[in-house]
Amino acid sequence: MRHQERHRTEHIGWLRAAVLGANDGLISTASLVVGVAASGTARPAILVAGIAGLVAGAMSMAAGEYVSVSSQADTEAADLARERHELATMPEAELHELAGIYQARGLTPALAMQVAEQLTAYDALGAHARDELGLSEVTAARPLQAAWSSAVAFAVGAALPVLVVTVAPEPWLSRLVIVSALVLLVVLGAVAARVGGADARKGALRVAFWGALAMASSALVGRLFGTQVG
Repeated sequence: MRHQERHRTEHIGWLRAAVLGANDGLISTASLVVGVAASGTARPAILVAGIAGLVAGAMSMAAGEYVSVSSQADTEAADLARERHELATMPEAELHELAGIYQARGLTPALAMQVAEQLTAYDALGAHARDELGLSEVTAARPLQAAWSSAVAFAVGAALPVLVVTVAPEPWLSRLVIVSALVLLVVLGAVAARVGGADARKGALRVAFWGALAMASSALVGRLFGTQVG
């Protein structure tokens, strides 16, 4: 029976974008809502601010991730093009370069050359991409995937404070937004850490701390400026 293995690195691309998007959506929108509420604004205006923050933030996350990951993809493509050119123009030097990589990893010179020759005959560009450049299918840059998952995750995270603003009694609005946001941040931090193989408690506390700090700062700004305007 063939041995099956699953590694956490398979989740790096989408997990990073999804967790970043959800945390950012929840923290930024909850902070925005709390800040506006602290200024003494009525519920309709708070709700408009929350929805506007959700839409603007999701689009910003999508654009930012797409541009960032596209730059990474362009760099990878340029490196592969250069490697393809070198394989076509100086195959012997590339063969010895590959053998040197395997020798540095512990193979004897003879065995390193034998491995390099066989991998070159099978897939020269793939061997150099993997062993010289560190590129693989698992870690390859995927701009559209990163943009889409970031936008959706941001919207999902931002939906909670918007929903709370819609249904919460107005006198308790800020408190309920803060409490619900902190609870969800703890859950998201723990899940992300668990999937990534890290300590769930540490991940939960880390995210909750920065979320609480962001909401407290926004509330302070809203109260100060709301008082000045009023």
